[in-house]
Amino acid sequence: MKPPTSTELIHHPYTPPEGFQAPQPGVFKASTVLFPNVAALRARNWKEKTGYTYGLHGTPTTFTLEERLATLEGGRQALLTPSGLAAIALVDFALLKTSDEVLIPDNAYGPNKELARHELAAFGIAHRFYDPLIDAEALKAMIGERTRLLWLEAPGSVTMEFPDLSGLVRAARECGVITVLDNTWGAGLAFRPFDLCGDGSLGVDISVQALTKYPSGGGDVLMGSVTTVDEALHLKLKFAHMRQGWGVGANDVEAVLRSLPTLPLRYAAHDEAARELARWCQKQPEIVQVLHPALPGSPGHEHWRRHCRSAAGLFSVVFDPALGWARVDAFVDTLRLFRIGYSWGGPMSLAVPYDIAGAMRAQTHGVRGPLVRFSVGLEAVSDLIGDLEQALRTLR
Repeated sequence: MKPPTSTELIHHPYTPPEGFQAPQPGVFKASTVLFPNVAALRARNWKEKTGYTYGLHGTPTTFTLEERLATLEGGRQALLTPSGLAAIALVDFALLKTSDEVLIPDNAYGPNKELARHELAAFGIAHRFYDPLIDAEALKAMIGERTRLLWLEAPGSVTMEFPDLSGLVRAARECGVITVLDNTWGAGLAFRPFDLCGDGSLGVDISVQALTKYPSGGGDVLMGSVTTVDEALHLKLKFAHMRQGWGVGANDVEAVLRSLPTLPLRYAAHDEAARELARWCQKQPEIVQVLHPALPGSPGHEHWRRHCRSAAGLFSVVFDPALGWARVDAFVDTLRLFRIGYSWGGPMSLAVPYDIAGAMRAQTHGVRGPLVRFSVGLEAVSDLIGDLEQALRTLR
């Protein structure tokens, strides 16, 4: 007897032939994963990517992206999270416990600092903020018996100081402190986070990225990653990842996989355009300082020269304090191609004003006055300069 249509649709016998290949990997969506028998159910091991057990623990699609990201950053293992902030939270909650302490640069991504001030503090985890341009000896003096984790950001995503990465990582290693780098700006291209000296002798323990930015490249995906080289540290993070239930959607993974092949080309275009615009801004009388690590005079420029091959499409400008915030806000409102919005790394240029002296940080390294951060997209540079020119005319 022919089974009812509803049953046949669910248990249809057809299986497509093997051997299909295309430029992009397939998209596998699953919560439930099927096993051929009970023995397979009991034997499969998701921890080493030798099999599939449940959608939250990985699919061919997520495994593929993790492997490509590990290669991009020079690591061995990677984990995916629903956002860059989720990646930060995963590291903190996997590696810190009550009575521990974490050190965070004062120019770090704001939500990283807020997580320490609120959730970590509520769990009895202490934190201190340090000057991003601290030297290695001063950092060693700051590290205490409770210090377990050192966050690094290169450069700060608003004030753009580039730290002495190799010096700080070496100091932390000598003190037995785990180092974790927010490498969203570098994207695995500006420098090698696990090989800071070029000879394999020194690197961070963990690299975190907001894949929301350059790897996705479209301004339409939220995702993060946590990459490591040490197997034991990876497994510690992976078990916490499983227990906390971090998962990502297959369609978002597909979007990042589709964008990865063009990442080096896009990153280079962002870099070239941002440097041209930053140099143009240096010539404008209303702007008293341009913060871009690749420009001489920008805080930490010498560290950037020692560590980096390239730079992201991000820079900030500081306006003459005499102009006042009202006029600088009006300047931002007048921009036409630079749209107002957070994030960066997409095709559209963005501008956001920041009050760093009042709200962000204690050490400003000479930065005085209203600051506007620009994320340079993929528009024609001549058009972006024209947009800045017309907005400056309004400011004048």
